[in-house]
Amino acid sequence: MLTYPKIDPVAFELGPLAIHWYGLAYVTGIAIGWLLLHRRARAGVIPFTTTEVSDMVFYGAVGGVLGGRLGYVLVYNLHDYLANPLAILKVWEGGMSFHGGVIGFIIATALYARMVKRPFLSITDALVPIVPVGLLLGRIANFIKPELWGAPSNVPWAMVFPDARAGAVPRHPSQLYEAFLEGIVLFIVLWILSRRPRATGLLSGLFLILYGAFRFIVEFVREPDAQIGYLFGGWVTMGQMLSLPMIVAGLLILLFVTLRSRPEDH
Repeated sequence: MLTYPKIDPVAFELGPLAIHWYGLAYVTGIAIGWLLLHRRARAGVIPFTTTEVSDMVFYGAVGGVLGGRLGYVLVYNLHDYLANPLAILKVWEGGMSFHGGVIGFIIATALYARMVKRPFLSITDALVPIVPVGLLLGRIANFIKPELWGAPSNVPWAMVFPDARAGAVPRHPSQLYEAFLEGIVLFIVLWILSRRPRATGLLSGLFLILYGAFRFIVEFVREPDAQIGYLFGGWVTMGQMLSLPMIVAGLLILLFVTLRSRPEDH
């Protein structure tokens, strides 16, 4: 068993204002993504200007954050937030749904695409390679908080998380599994593939498939949310249920891309 490296969830304080790692992760992820896309725009890797990149990142980030928060409130903990509505604003305390964030991201990006009259999938193709940066930092913040720990385990790298709700038993550090798969592996795959032009929609479809698959796998060793538990007789989690539509949507996009790029028969 490894010793959990307890880290203060507050990164630093500015007078009465406490800056949490959780919030810092989101801000840093957005900033790094913006910088990476600006470099790509200047190098001509993506067909957008630096001004367009800034607008795309802004719309995508706002949609992702709002969707992530509302998704968590509505799907994972509606009862508690109805009893205390002001707690919805306390995002520094945690409580974000990635699947809700994807929906918010899609809505905001679709609105931007319509406004500038650019293909929706061309915009998402440009944005999805940087999303894993935010996922990596977000999962590390989950680990520091700590929250979203794994199921009890006796693997050599299991840890006892300090939160009393974790039960003082060794558990999978599932936050780190997700940081590796959703953050590092997904970033490497999408970043390499996006270095040269691809059929429009391919990167977006691949992102949905890979994230959905990675999340579905890790959910087997991740403790489900206490207020929801396991579904359908105790063999599937809410995270897995929400990941399946992502995988299906990604496959449909790839099918669409394949059919659209297939030469017509003569």
